[in-house]
Amino acid sequence: MSRAFADITFTPSVKSAQSLYGSREANRGFEMVEEKRDSLLERDMEFIAARDSFYQATISENGWPYVQHRGGPIGFLKVIDAKTIAYADFSGNAQYLSVGNLLANDKVSLIIMDYANRRRLKLWGHAKIVHEMDDPQLLASLEMPGYRARVERAIVITIAAVEWNCPQHITRRFTEKEIEEMLAQARGTTPRAS
Repeated sequence: MSRAFADITFTPSVKSAQSLYGSREANRGFEMVEEKRDSLLERDMEFIAARDSFYQATISENGWPYVQHRGGPIGFLKVIDAKTIAYADFSGNAQYLSVGNLLANDKVSLIIMDYANRRRLKLWGHAKIVHEMDDPQLLASLEMPGYRARVERAIVITIAAVEWNCPQHITRRFTEKEIEEMLAQARGTTPRAS
């Protein structure tokens, strides 16, 4: 566990709950960890580049959390540098809940899953909405060739904390492509091109 993660998440009420349920002493050490982990390592970047979805949490003006699944082609969530990730915000149902929340509160949290290998990466950060007229080059760099969804804006996230989470309770799930690859391997054939 990283210190940045503990700094953000171990609030007084969380520490109180840890004391109540007997885990405070075990968790206290995470606050003393030397490594802050507020930037991405190479393995984090590779993991992010291989994903086709993530879950994003934002906070509304009335204090309610909102969690949304974001999906696209593999690699649509792009690593800009060790402190910055971004994605093209594709057109959707036009409710703009996440975007509206980010206009009021830039704090965001992501859970990025690899169900097949039972891995999950958690990120906390500050999000900025960028429109094409403000940075056309950025939006062009986030487009996914051949993907039919329209890009409405970019969401750029500055990383505040990085945390790998334990695999306990992650049920293995596979994409169609992963199943095709496993079946092809079992048959000794080449998987169909997608």
